[in-house]
Amino acid sequence: MRIGIPSETKTLEGRVALVPAAAADLVRRGHEVFIQAGAGEKSGFSDEAYTSQGVTVVPDAAAVYEKGELIVKVKEPITGDLALLKKHHLLFCYLHLAAEPELTKSLLDIGLTGVAFESVEENGGLPLLLPMSVIAGRIATQIGTTLLHRPQGGKGKLLGGMASTSRGKVVVLGGGAAGKAAASLAAAAGARVVVFDKRQDRLAEMMDLGANVTALYAYESSVAEEVRDADLVVGAVLIPSAKAPRVVTEAMVKTMEKGSVLVDISIDQGGCFETSRPTTWKDPTYDVHGVTHFCVTNMPGAVPQTSSLAISAAILPYVQRLAGGNEWRDFAPLKAGINVDGGKLVHPALQ
Repeated sequence: MRIGIPSETKTLEGRVALVPAAAADLVRRGHEVFIQAGAGEKSGFSDEAYTSQGVTVVPDAAAVYEKGELIVKVKEPITGDLALLKKHHLLFCYLHLAAEPELTKSLLDIGLTGVAFESVEENGGLPLLLPMSVIAGRIATQIGTTLLHRPQGGKGKLLGGMASTSRGKVVVLGGGAAGKAAASLAAAAGARVVVFDKRQDRLAEMMDLGANVTALYAYESSVAEEVRDADLVVGAVLIPSAKAPRVVTEAMVKTMEKGSVLVDISIDQGGCFETSRPTTWKDPTYDVHGVTHFCVTNMPGAVPQTSSLAISAAILPYVQRLAGGNEWRDFAPLKAGINVDGGKLVHPALQ
């Protein structure tokens, strides 16, 4: 099969879907791999690193989409990409269609087949969402810590505290991969951490992170009480392939101390704060009721080398199946990942 890897086009997005070693594996299996010139540079992979593995470097996105049958990228296609996608393409990337009705309509109008990373299910998990969720969780705590600094508009509080001072308080909504990563880093920094979830197994797992971690069932009243005096709130709520529920209301945000921070990892799925709206790395924050909001839709794009290596390793076995012919449709994990099929919306969560 002819596989195309275009450059990512979202603002300050530096990831590449397949690193040279992964592309080389596909070439060894007899596939033709085409990559847009410079697509790997921000992740630390030169064009020469690809050509030395038998990958063909083409000058622009138009050439990638023209030559490729299977298009493998990281983030959902935006305006420039959509103009180049055709009905015969098989698109494999993050789509997050629940929060993108216009993108959904565009893909349906094109008539292509799209398999979403975040919808691929295997052994009860989401293997292609997992690595980026962990990275986003860690970034959420790192960014939140920085945004609490006074020069960044924060309240000037050190999360871990010091002798004679109180520790900072971090509230994490959701005990999945992203929430656990955020809570773990906050706990390691010495903060008081409160994690909310509705699954008892996850709550028990969160308690094991340390003596400074409290795990609570996500009653609305309990969330409101804990958010009120939080320094940092991390939203990591996920309903697979569906729009995220609004767990923190605007009324709750109003109760928070000025200079506090909200980081919404769930923003790809519409956000779990009522006051959330998508931002970019170029202009990542905004203020509501004196509370700093960070709602960047591609958080892992800030660490493209780490992210590209992680996502490439995760998706390669699935790319191999997709490139092997229509037999992939009989493979349950990829079948679950189909969001759009020949111009028809098929994923139950999107109906």
